[in-house]
Amino acid sequence: MLRDLAYLFYPIYCAACDSPLYANERLLCTSCRHELPLGNFHNVNAKKIEKVFYGRAKIENATALFVFHKDSLVQNLIHNLKYRGREEIGKELGKWLGQELIQKPEYQLIDSVIPVPLHKRRLQERGYNQVEKFGVEIAKKLNAEYVDSVLKKISYNKKQSKRGRINRWTNTVETFGVQNESLLVNKHILLVDDIVTTGATIESCVNALKSIPGIKISVATMAITE
Repeated sequence: MLRDLAYLFYPIYCAACDSPLYANERLLCTSCRHELPLGNFHNVNAKKIEKVFYGRAKIENATALFVFHKDSLVQNLIHNLKYRGREEIGKELGKWLGQELIQKPEYQLIDSVIPVPLHKRRLQERGYNQVEKFGVEIAKKLNAEYVDSVLKKISYNKKQSKRGRINRWTNTVETFGVQNESLLVNKHILLVDDIVTTGATIESCVNALKSIPGIKISVATMAITE
């Protein structure tokens, strides 16, 4: 009863459509949970996402939870995560994808999960890295180590959302570096991010990490654009 009263006076809103949630709903309303376009790449469409990086970056496996379209529920979901302080979205999406990945033999071999980092200036502006909790929860599901002290952003770029695809690519080339690389020697890592568009950010991260001896890199994101 007390919980119902709390929902009455302090409603919680769906992270995708912004409608009030019922007391038995968590993060997403029932309608959005069924309407969100699942990518299912780790089950039947793996090659579709892997070809984004073909010839550009050596990737072992790649997946994304959702397919991203402009002006969609997925766009609103990630916007709420990145710009409205709803960090719990990353946590829940990490649990969701992690639960699926632990059932796939190729992801059971992951040793470490690492997030695509923000530049320290961007981190100060936003207050959090939107993929941190996403990565932490996936690491828990995979019984892997979460490592955020190796990959670093070494240049500060303007926001990417209003740039064209080519400008976004040129603006992210060679902007990442590594430190404490001994933590990832001979490890199979899962690199996590929010959205794959051109693949330029992931490519830059892989190029920075590939100098680490024995490293293998797989990728998991919240969404990928079609």
